[in-house]
Amino acid sequence: MTHEDIRTRVHAILAEQAMIDPSDVTDDASPADLGIDSMGVVEAIFAIEEGFDVTVPFNANEPDKSDFDISTVGAIVTAVAGLIASQTP
Repeated sequence: MTHEDIRTRVHAILAEQAMIDPSDVTDDASPADLGIDSMGVVEAIFAIEEGFDVTVPFNANEPDKSDFDISTVGAIVTAVAGLIASQTP
């Protein structure tokens, strides 16, 4: 899976959470910029785990202390790519 494939899928997942068109999702936007609240972030994390068959190291109770960067869409894409790479034998 290429980085662009990962980006496209993450954008689609976040767009679904935000109920917006995937073309409206940009890498520099934060989840809040897209209208995704903290509960929506948790739901997006679950969707990412399911969609990419990865385990995301994210603590919803302390998101700032997580090893999974959710500050921007681009950071999420990079973090997912890293999780996928670490699971590839």
